[in-house]
Amino acid sequence: MAAKRFILTSKWDMVHPAGLTLFFAFIWMTFFFRKSFCGYICPVGFVSNLTEQIGRKFHLQKEIPPKVERLLFIPKYIILAGFMYFIVIKMSARQIESFLTLPYNYVADSKMLAFFLAPSATTLIVIAVLTVLSLFIRNFWCRFLCPYGALLGLCSTFSPTAITRDPETCIGCGKCQKNCPSAIHVDKKITIHSPECIGCAECVGVCPVQNCLSVRTLNKKVPVTTIALGGVGILLLFYSIAMLTGHWYSEATPELIRKFHMIIFNK
Repeated sequence: MAAKRFILTSKWDMVHPAGLTLFFAFIWMTFFFRKSFCGYICPVGFVSNLTEQIGRKFHLQKEIPPKVERLLFIPKYIILAGFMYFIVIKMSARQIESFLTLPYNYVADSKMLAFFLAPSATTLIVIAVLTVLSLFIRNFWCRFLCPYGALLGLCSTFSPTAITRDPETCIGCGKCQKNCPSAIHVDKKITIHSPECIGCAECVGVCPVQNCLSVRTLNKKVPVTTIALGGVGILLLFYSIAMLTGHWYSEATPELIRKFHMIIFNK
């Protein structure tokens, strides 16, 4: 919502300015260096990957048939489509302005903190189910349910950076696919343009044939660390610009935040 308001009115969200800065940073990271946010920064992705590694260690991981996998991709795009419809199409700049200035929005980060510090029984059950599923199906949340990942995945299809495979030197061992967090069939593609690719380059690391798999930008071979360093570099660039221009810290006074906390939390 803040991004749409900025595009329409040139007004930066000064309630949560850092949030808008990070949103734009992640979008640009994705355009240049694929879903590097998912691969190197996202804490949920980190936990999901650890869960996958535990499942792999105890030989619990199962491969999903391609047809089932395609069906499982649908939910996150439906959720994303819902957000896009109501925010991008239905909400006007005035409606967005009204929401962003509500007391609720001022304490949204505190609401999120309370959500994790005092989770309900339903929340714990959902987290437990997702954790168990991730033991058997690699990165279940990230691959099949995360709408943010779906958005970044669509943006990444325009990225000039991608993993490429040399079919002439490939021996078809399948190690790349087996170690890919997104279960992409790297061994059957020439260039990995899949929206599921997070740019982790694990496939390059496990390939037994030197230079069979490589990272390329504008079809030129680049170091394997390019995606990670490039993504972090863009993040630091946006952070630095936001700090220098006063678009990182909120303009809301402590007194105003305290007042809204009393209204929303009844304390």
